Amino acid sequence: MRDISYRVALGGIVSALCLVLMFLAGIMPALYITLPMAAGALLMIIVTEVSAGWGLLTYMAVGLLSMFMIADKEAALLFVMIVGHYPVVRSYIDRLKFKWLRTALKLAVFNICAVSFYYVTVYLFGIQQMLEEMKEFGKYGAVILLVLCNFLFLLYDFLLDTLCIIYIKRMKPRFKRKN
Repeated sequence: MRDISYRVALGGIVSALCLVLMFLAGIMPALYITLPMAAGALLMIIVTEVSAGWGLLTYMAVGLLSMFMIADKEAALLFVMIVGHYPVVRSYIDRLKFKWLRTALKLAVFNICAVSFYYVTVYLFGIQQMLEEMKEFGKYGAVILLVLCNFLFLLYDFLLDTLCIIYIKRMKPRFKRKN
């Protein structure tokens, strides 16, 4: 384990980068889903370099600051409820032996978070735009959207795997300390 100053500095840098991405979500509304996903992917660095506990602390700091400072509350809520904590949870799920069990558990976590996100967005924050968008798909709009989101989530999980491998094999050796 590295010393405490390294962990705090790395957490601060990753937090700042995550917040910049979240601010950009308010500036570029077309990317309000993609930018929180990218911010969540940055948390993989903390989980890989330090630990899942530090990743959770970084997630909580970014999530709290996002909810108070970011103009696009839907993007901030997306980060807090779905993609921000996922790299930390994923590090625990990936310890399971069977791949089908890992995938099923990841999908279960995602679906619980996605349904919670829907209800919090519509009924707690009163963002009725989501309900209006669902009506365009007809009677089964919510189910169709959830199935599509599951495929998007599996793609996100695959990309996190790929980014983690790229980070460990290509980027991490460049940042190694020279004694």
